[in-house]
Amino acid sequence: MYWVKEIFYTLQGEGANTGTPAVFLRFAGCNLWSGREKDRAGAVCRFCDTEFVGTDGAGGGKFRTAAALAKAVSGKWPKRTRSPYFVVCTGGEPLLQLDAPLLGALHGRGFRVAIETNGTLAAPRGVDWTCVSPKAGARLALGRGNELKLVYPQKGAEPERYSRLHFDHFFLQPMDGPRREENTRLATAYCLRHPRWRLSLQMHKLIGIP
Repeated sequence: MYWVKEIFYTLQGEGANTGTPAVFLRFAGCNLWSGREKDRAGAVCRFCDTEFVGTDGAGGGKFRTAAALAKAVSGKWPKRTRSPYFVVCTGGEPLLQLDAPLLGALHGRGFRVAIETNGTLAAPRGVDWTCVSPKAGARLALGRGNELKLVYPQKGAEPERYSRLHFDHFFLQPMDGPRREENTRLATAYCLRHPRWRLSLQMHKLIGIP
């Protein structure tokens, strides 16, 4: 059984694939926070701004088989268009649920499969694009991938801790919230001082899309 919060079609708003049309497959559940406000203060990740509790979002639900879920994802892609199909598996934490059967079913439907993960769990073989977003206080199980996207600033998760890992792209993404403007200034300054790092802004929020 796969528990899914929502499935929707939009443009990727962050990181190396910014602007790319994609179906987002948002799984319910996370291993670093319950998603409930009453638990936020004691969570490993306290700044998450994503709703991932339950299965009541658009396109969400409980899917008994990988084939059924892959069909639902495929149904969100525009009709009468060809590859490259692109799906972003996110959450919550997608690696609590994304497994080899689902990965195979999505590939069978022609999708290139990306994950956005906190990096604390192993990924099944065959994922096409891996984006790891480390969280302070959480041990990384994924030390390599396509992009590392670090929400900044985080005490205990300074960029220097990750700069020697094996990723193709390194991004700093300003932490959202009441200090977003200040955090953007700090992230910009850090990238200018350390050119290996690039700035990632949440384009979807800026232009008002999901």
